[in-house]
Amino acid sequence: MSSVIMTDSLTKQYGKKTVVDHLDLKVPAGSIYGFLGPNGAGKSTTLKLLLGLIKPTGGSIRILGREVNPKNRLDILARTGSLIESPAYYGHLSGRENLRVICTLKDVPVKEIDRVLGIVRMTGQQDKKVSHYSLGMKQRLGLAAALLGNPDLLLLDEPTNGLDPAGIQEMRNLVCSLPEQYGITIIVSSHLLSEIDQMATHVGIIDQGQLIFQDTLSSLHEHSKSRIVFSTDDDKAALKVLKQANIPVGISEKRLVLRAQKDAVVAEAAAALVHSGIGVLRIYEQQMSLEDIFLQLTGKQVSL
Repeated sequence: MSSVIMTDSLTKQYGKKTVVDHLDLKVPAGSIYGFLGPNGAGKSTTLKLLLGLIKPTGGSIRILGREVNPKNRLDILARTGSLIESPAYYGHLSGRENLRVICTLKDVPVKEIDRVLGIVRMTGQQDKKVSHYSLGMKQRLGLAAALLGNPDLLLLDEPTNGLDPAGIQEMRNLVCSLPEQYGITIIVSSHLLSEIDQMATHVGIIDQGQLIFQDTLSSLHEHSKSRIVFSTDDDKAALKVLKQANIPVGISEKRLVLRAQKDAVVAEAAAALVHSGIGVLRIYEQQMSLEDIFLQLTGKQVSL
């Protein structure tokens, strides 16, 4: 699969502070690339670099097969839509009137407005003043504006930030529908692991400006190692019995955990405990969550 975005050692420094540190992004065509990291990790700065809103200190950027430079930047941006931070609107104008203004700025035919309003399901609210819109409606209008001109690439910076659960679900469904229905490649940044887990096909994790993981979402989940947890009526005694039987076992987070998952080992452990008169209350398989994996990779907790 070809890459719609490729960066080579992309770097941005402000004085002595390195905000983006030799980043090598590869965003496959047709993917939803979840750009994940804690607040302040460098996500928004990276997106602004990709859009040419700020200049890199070093490295290069290729978008849609072309190396970005001052001569072709506008041509590339014409094929790129973006929703960075909170979208700005004229509150006294309707949603449709705001989109008409953006059509003029982007030199896009006005007939595009009906198409994008249909995509974001706002046809019924197009004539309301934007000052009367909910936050979710404003975000959807921002997405409609980003879709004007039928872009090949869409960059979304924290698109569900501040939305209520219904608004988050609505925005998530919209984003997930775009690659399949319209052939758009999307890079979406978030500090919410659960959101990326439900939207993305590929993931890049950034921490303190450095890319610490980049692959498919399924590959990220493969980092999760399942373990067999025993719940007994006397875990201390159970630990002693299993160690005496040379069964690989330990205590993790105050739970009795087998370090092997073969059925024969699980059966042997259960038999040993029952034979010793220890009550086995539950045996279950536990997998690391995406949050656990992130903590393992970065050494820090993030918002859930």
